[in-house]
Amino acid sequence: MKKRSIAALTAGLAVAPLLAAGVPGQSAVAAESRTDGFSSPSGSALLRGVDLDAVTIPELQGRMKRGSLTSSQLTLAYLRRIDAVDPKINAVLRTSPTALSQAVASDVRHRLGKVRGPLDGIPVLLKDNVNTRDMPTTAGSLALDGTPPDTDAELVGRLRAAGAVILGKTNMSEWANFRAAKPTSGWSAVGGQTHNPYVLDRNPCGSSSGSAAAIAASLAQVAIGTETDGSIVCPAGMTGIVGHKPSLGVVSQSGVVPISAEQDTAGPMARNVIDTAITLSVLGGHDAAAGADDAFGLTEAVTRTGGLRGKRIGLWRLPSLGADVDALMTRTAARLRAAGAQVVEVTPPYQGRLAELEFPALLSEFHRDIDTYLASRNGPRDLAALIGFNRTHPAEQTCFAGQELFEQALAAPSTTDPGYLAMRAELKDLSRRSIDETMAAHDLDAIASPANPPAWTTDCARGDNDVIPSSTPAAVAGYPSLSVPAGFVGELPVGLLLMAGDQQDTELLSLGAAVEHRLKAWRAPRYLPSATPGR
Repeated sequence: MKKRSIAALTAGLAVAPLLAAGVPGQSAVAAESRTDGFSSPSGSALLRGVDLDAVTIPELQGRMKRGSLTSSQLTLAYLRRIDAVDPKINAVLRTSPTALSQAVASDVRHRLGKVRGPLDGIPVLLKDNVNTRDMPTTAGSLALDGTPPDTDAELVGRLRAAGAVILGKTNMSEWANFRAAKPTSGWSAVGGQTHNPYVLDRNPCGSSSGSAAAIAASLAQVAIGTETDGSIVCPAGMTGIVGHKPSLGVVSQSGVVPISAEQDTAGPMARNVIDTAITLSVLGGHDAAAGADDAFGLTEAVTRTGGLRGKRIGLWRLPSLGADVDALMTRTAARLRAAGAQVVEVTPPYQGRLAELEFPALLSEFHRDIDTYLASRNGPRDLAALIGFNRTHPAEQTCFAGQELFEQALAAPSTTDPGYLAMRAELKDLSRRSIDETMAAHDLDAIASPANPPAWTTDCARGDNDVIPSSTPAAVAGYPSLSVPAGFVGELPVGLLLMAGDQQDTELLSLGAAVEHRLKAWRAPRYLPSATPGR
């Protein structure tokens, strides 16, 4: 496939929303006089004629340019919305005391014509394993709950330089779900339990659970998650949003609490693909504004109705996720074919061996990488001290007591051990071949699979019920993957996971935009207390 820059992609993606932005409907006009930014208990939010559930970054920037909206108004609306909605889902740990002053600075830049790019003035939430110099960064653990890190993570510096408003930090699964053998996703000793906004007794999945739930509930325009294997794409699918796990190395991991340098990456989460792409362009250090003035001269290749015509997609069904999900995949394939795509069924090879090798390799890598990170922070200085901390702090055991993964990592072979080195080399080889060989054999643009089953009921005693193999090939290979909303099983969202070859993030986002346009599967959550068992 022909490679294009992320800047070109975001410019092309911006065309359709800007063309489509017209005169607000009567309900939006009626909301112009509202000042609280929040209007409906079902989750709809209106601010000066803007539906926060549906608006995109290009539409917001268009309003800011015309003077009908300011970053201060937008930021205040999101802060008030957090106050009104977050008590239901418990996704936001803290808001930044400087959020409004950041927004005011952006408003000045807009008035002076010195806008730094499409993220200037846009509120962003950060997962609480991303270092911020002005707010605590805890990875959900009381061991780090105190003095903030000395410096921002590199990705935070890029967001600040782009003019983004750092709105606050989101709750996460403690230590990114790498502590206990049977953890409960969305729980941390610092933040408690995050709930799925669609059905509140259901789980949000993965360690980026707070970021996903916050975006589904429209508590910010975009959020940052992190993934080692599944922790962006599964919560995105399970909360009905878009989540992109970039190719390894696209986004700097400097200043992010680690599991494994061989697999970890931060990535954007949003309610649509265009916002996801714009945020990735900043996280990856690209100049997202480059070429923006030429957006109308770039074809709307990724947003036009025929964007799927001629695309070849391999469908990896994964019937183990249940008959309802499989039926949704059948309907999804039919809709993609109707839009001109060719969909063929595939089964990527080597999955059993990947499952066998991945966890032992991660244990060795976690011991190495967490020791390095802890040495830079106040609190326990290494993994052994962290294990001791958990044993003496009962609050760390209120949902689940175990720290079996910590203990196994402490005893794991060093990353200089020949056995470990052979294991990681085999993992890298087989994971890449599983994708490369499948795509070559069927001449594919991407492989698609379900991102998640319907959300399970949150249960601390049982832990997660989450054997979800679809994220593993791209996660282990360091290849990009993207979850876009595919539809619902009852009240519960299911995502379509797309994956492609190394550094094909732009192509994957372009395809994801076309899939999103065809499926139109997103809808706002209703915050139901519970749902039919099994659904």
